[in-house]
Parts: sequence; structure tokens; C-alpha cells
Amino acid sequence: MKKQESIPTSKVARATKFIQTGVKVGGNYLKHYAKKLVNPELSKEELHENNAEDIYKTLSQLKGSALKVAQMMSMDKNVLPKAYVDRFTMAQYSAPPLSYPLVVKTFKQYLGKAPTEIFDTFSKDAINAASIGQVHQATLKGKKFAVKIQYPGVSESIKSDLRMVKPFAVRILNMNEKDIDLYMQEVESKLLEEADYDLELKRSIEISKACSHFPDLFFAQYYPEYSCKKILTMDWLEGKHLPEFLKTNPSQEVRNRIGQALWDFYDYQIHTLKAVHADPHPGNFLLTPEGKVGVIDFGCIKEIPQEYYDNYFIVINPYLLKDEATLLQTFKNLGFILPQDTPEQQALFANLFKGMIELLGRPFHQETFDFGDDSYFQEIYHYAENLARMEELRKANQARGSRHGLYINRTYFGLYSILNQLKANIRTTKPEFLSKPIQ
Repeated sequence: MKKQESIPTSKVARATKFIQTGVKVGGNYLKHYAKKLVNPELSKEELHENNAEDIYKTLSQLKGSALKVAQMMSMDKNVLPKAYVDRFTMAQYSAPPLSYPLVVKTFKQYLGKAPTEIFDTFSKDAINAASIGQVHQATLKGKKFAVKIQYPGVSESIKSDLRMVKPFAVRILNMNEKDIDLYMQEVESKLLEEADYDLELKRSIEISKACSHFPDLFFAQYYPEYSCKKILTMDWLEGKHLPEFLKTNPSQEVRNRIGQALWDFYDYQIHTLKAVHADPHPGNFLLTPEGKVGVIDFGCIKEIPQEYYDNYFIVINPYLLKDEATLLQTFKNLGFILPQDTPEQQALFANLFKGMIELLGRPFHQETFDFGDDSYFQEIYHYAENLARMEELRKANQARGSRHGLYINRTYFGLYSILNQLKANIRTTKPEFLSKPIQ
């Protein structure tokens, strides 16, 4: 893959890239509608492919929050055309890496030495390059390390990047601006945290220690002496990312074991720690032939406020779906139903969200669940498509739901997606209160 010698870091340079891409996307639309005059039956498939290629090319050059948004959207397969999902998924694993001289410059600036002055060996080529940073392999006294280096200008450009990404997101996601604004505010706060490697170091140590009792999970040890706010050093873990792992044709037993480990990992974080690894895309896990899971990135952690937790998770309880009064009040507490809604609007949105809860909460309503059932995921995608087409939602002048739900929902969508790709059949462990009648 061609290396990138520099990253535009000034607001003017980055804005220029966005403007140029906007012109390309506009041109793609003009070409599409010109062709449609000749062929009225023409689909948008070619348009989506051209736009996805142009947008991803720009975002991968800019890196940082711009590319991170593409990575996040690639996980939400139910809201993006396939062309965008296919292209943006690359951000999970393989963005164009920075050249070695830029890596050396970062080391000298923040650790005072070149990487070869700290380690016995240091790979000049990145092993992985994603949205916020890239990973190199190093050795010291016979021990292997993974060294993550943040791209220049990432933290400084987050706010302005998201402002420029917004028009693309509005068009691609087909959402109203109020919902996008709520989305972007929460994304901005989490990206600022992800760009803080000192915070990631602290959280990595805390959560990996708290989850060390799970026999099928393994974690890296982290090294503060070789880390700083732009560089993070940890043990090198062996294993395969999900796509490569599935090519080895693992047995159903191994698939189920990995799926169970992931489910139990998230169940414990959410319901016991109240802080969750909220970036469950396949690039953040390493899988072994024996069915063990290595967790390699704690940059995105969502801390769950107790008040939000109490309201959000009670809706998973199947008994609540039969208690209309409590359900309606819970929807109000979560911001799904607003004070200014008319009785007709309350009934409409209560019915919509009740259907969504029944669908997304279905795994919790059973002792075991087969995530290999593709028909279940088709139901989810069709439901999301119907919501996206609803005029009442698209023309709403206020976003519905809490900002806290964005990363919690994203976590579950990411987890469900991985379990679906594994075709895992698991025990859906959950807190006892989610299975008892409402008091």
C-alpha cells in the first residue's frame, strides 16, 4: 500500500479537501441524473459506488475524526448503502499508513528519542493503519511489542472535521439535521477521549484487569515508560482478525466459544463495570484456533450514567412490554417521547419504539440465541429502513432519545454483527432483574 508522506493539519488545508470532495460528489449526482433522463430505470448503485470511493479517498488522506466517522458508519450496515459499507469497512483495518520519517518525528517530539534508540528493533512499515493511528511492531530484549502512534493533528482537528463531515453524513444517512447534531456532539466527546492516549493507557489497564477472570479472553500488558499522549506501547498479541479467522473454517464449537466470550465480556462491562468497550468492530479483536479472544483497543470507552442505565435496560425486560403506563413513562425518561408531543404523536412513537425494543431485545428474551439466523438481521434492517422513510421522523424539529444511547446502541449493533458473522449460538446471560416482573 502506498505510504502517505504528510497529513493536511491546518483548518484551511483540511477544509479545501472537503470542498474538493463535495464538488466531486455533486458532479457524480449530475452525471447520475443525466443518465437517468436516458434510462429512467437506472438504480443508484453506480452513484453510491462513485461517491463512496471519492469520499473514502479524502477521509483516508485526512485520517483522524473524519476517517473515524466512516469507520463508525461502516458498522451500521442497516443505515448505509452497500457501496459505502464495503468501502468504509476498510477504515477498520487498512488506511494508507504514514511514512517512517513522520513516525520518527513523532517519537522524537514526544519521547525525545527515535524508536530505534528505545527498542532493539522497530518495523519501518506499519503493521496496521486505521483512523486515529497506526501500529508498528517492536522488540526489546527478546520481547515483542505493539506500538501505536497517533497521526499528527488528530486531536486539534476533531471539532472542525466533524463540522465539515456533517453535510456528507446528512446526505448519506438520510437523517434530519437535529439527529445528526446530537450524533456529532456525542461523537466529538468520544473522539477527544480516543485522541488522549494517556486516558487510553489508564482505561486499558483498569478494564483488562477487571476482566482478567474470563478464561477465554486475553489482554495485553501496557507500558507507561514507553507511552505518552501520542504513543501507546503494549504487548504484541497473536491471533487473527475475524475475516482471516473465518477463512480457516473454524468449527461451530469454536465459533460458539468465541461468541460466548464476547457476549460475557460485554455483559460484565455494561452491567457490572458500567463502562463499556464501545468500539466492537472486528479490527479490535484477535481470535485464536482454540476459541480465545484478544482485546486490543480500549480507546473508545462509554461510561454509563446510573440514571440512564436504569431506564435504558429496563426496556429489555419482556414484562415491561405488557405494562403500558410504565413503558410510556420510560419512553419519556429516555427522550423517545417529548413533552410537546400530541396524544396522537405519543401513540405513534410509543408504538414505533415498542416494536424496536421487541426486535432488538429478542436475544435477551431467550435462554439461548442463534445469531447465525440471517432472517433476524433482515428484520432489523427492514425495520430501520422503514424508520428512515417515515416523514414524521425525517421532518422532526427535535432529536429523540438520549445522547448516551448512541454509543450503547452502537455497541450492541457491533456485537450483534460480529456474532452474526461467527454464526454463533450462545447463552444470553443477563442480570436477574431483566427477567423478573416489574415491581
